[in-house]
Amino acid sequence: MRANNEDTIAYDPGLGLVLLADGMGGYNGGEVASGMAVALLQASFGRWLAHAGPSANPRAVRRALQAGTDEANTAILEAGVANLQLQGMGTTLVLAAFGPRRVIVGHIGDSRCYRLREDRLELLTRDHSLLQEQLDAGAITPEQASLSPHRNLVTRALGIERHVELEMHEHNVKAGDVFLLCSDGLSEMVPDGQLFTILLQQTGLSEKATLLVATANENGGKDNISVVLARAGSSSSDAAQASGSPGSD
Repeated sequence: MRANNEDTIAYDPGLGLVLLADGMGGYNGGEVASGMAVALLQASFGRWLAHAGPSANPRAVRRALQAGTDEANTAILEAGVANLQLQGMGTTLVLAAFGPRRVIVGHIGDSRCYRLREDRLELLTRDHSLLQEQLDAGAITPEQASLSPHRNLVTRALGIERHVELEMHEHNVKAGDVFLLCSDGLSEMVPDGQLFTILLQQTGLSEKATLLVATANENGGKDNISVVLARAGSSSSDAAQASGSPGSD
């Protein structure tokens, strides 16, 4: 239903880094913001890792990811000020930085990260959204939330304010774990039960990513749909395989 795709994805096995951003803003501001966020964070983390080395401790990794987020946030803000057509643009962000037997998952907004471990699918992020705040406060029920007209109102985004916090959590990683990063174009259209069923299928990551996007389209496809799947390897638990799909219009 969208004329252009405002999502951007990237996965860099050399850095152990997966990135996904869902842009917002008039004209082509959304795709500019998401593209800037992903490119700048990937470059920033790459420079830092080249200096720090793969054995850097998780606390240092967190600092590097926040520093890259700050750099991207400032760049998006300044681009919006310099170009009236881009004024007010912003983007969500979700990322996974893999290391030996652990992953640091960071997010801003309502793009998500799930982990499939054996027969359990777990949501590792919590949306920064008005809807989530209403649910947490008990103001609405999950049934009401599914019909809410405010489903897409995020309370945190890159490029909107001078300072933004990348919410980060560290999780252990086991060989065979599959991590799903997605924009709300997928999570809004495909319920968790259906995600679980597709991820359990005995097919490759690329086929699963394609099927997830196709399913979201079959269920309505109201927004851009982007997916990245990463499977932990058996040696250092890095993202040995990754597959992404930039979705649909």
